[in-house]
Amino acid sequence: MLTLLTAMYLVVRSASAQAEPIRVLVTGAAGQIAYSLLFSIAKGDVFGKDQPIILVLLDIPPMLPVLDGVVMELQDCALPLLREVIPTDKVEVGFKNLDAAILVGSMPRKEGMERKDLLKANVAIFKSQGAALEKYAKKTVKVLVVGNPANTNCLIASKSAPSIPKENFSCLTRLDHNRASAQVAMRVGVSTGDVKNVIIWGNHSSTQYPDVNHALINLDGEEVCAYDAVKDDSWLKGNFITTVQQRGAEVIKARKLSSAMSAAKAICDHMRDIWFGTSDGEFVSMGVYSTGNSYGVPDDLMYSFPVMIKNKSWKVVDGLSINDFSRAKMDATAAELIEERDTALAFLGV
Repeated sequence: MLTLLTAMYLVVRSASAQAEPIRVLVTGAAGQIAYSLLFSIAKGDVFGKDQPIILVLLDIPPMLPVLDGVVMELQDCALPLLREVIPTDKVEVGFKNLDAAILVGSMPRKEGMERKDLLKANVAIFKSQGAALEKYAKKTVKVLVVGNPANTNCLIASKSAPSIPKENFSCLTRLDHNRASAQVAMRVGVSTGDVKNVIIWGNHSSTQYPDVNHALINLDGEEVCAYDAVKDDSWLKGNFITTVQQRGAEVIKARKLSSAMSAAKAICDHMRDIWFGTSDGEFVSMGVYSTGNSYGVPDDLMYSFPVMIKNKSWKVVDGLSINDFSRAKMDATAAELIEERDTALAFLGV
């Protein structure tokens, strides 16, 4: 038995040694989300247990001393898959030859700052990061935008990298998806693993629409639609929706800091699904580029849809029935995204 186990270990170790490292960028790398995220990436939870990683950590110059401490901790973890850690404040280093880019860093909203002020500051940041992707990254790079307002930041980054397919860009609504799944699971008294196919439509903002009309819950080995399992339509159309929409604000109120651990987990879930695909019969929520062909959502928006993923390519799940309640919610969040997009493009003089 020991001989067999030793042989299996050597095979796995050999495969790991032979695989080419992939180059993964995390921006805002000295921040609290990254602090919860980097360990999971480096130990293989995202890109695979046999995939060596080169981690590129980008942040602004004042954060470089903090970043040095993060690098030391990653080194001290002694993670076999982590081949190199590159801390930098230079885009030509940070964006070079990337396989994956996780754009966490953004200008945070400060007291007294209106949403349009936040948007103006971040438009400039994500225009420059999109331009850096265009100039330095691989054209196959998979880009996940986390920094808020994530949907519009993602759109601006994609427009600033015209030679990279828009399908390669996505923004994070998986945290909202996970929140919705957890709320339903707690309500029914099951594990979150027993809940699938909730949907987050639209913007990662308070207008997002968490939809469980197509969600399924495993009850004693039988899949039951969420409405039948919950048996409380008023909750599903009321407090459930507002709880998911306002969850980030509630976390800030309680912690005095924004979501970090749960955001990092959602980033891992999102990127792992891009890399390895979704399970048969399951879909997840991602902010992706709308071409105007799905569910009446206008084109040229980064809008959260239900998607299935295979071979690192996503496809919107089409043909789901949309009732009048859902239609109104979906249209409202699309209207907000249109306003954000037009405001952002005006700031850029487009």
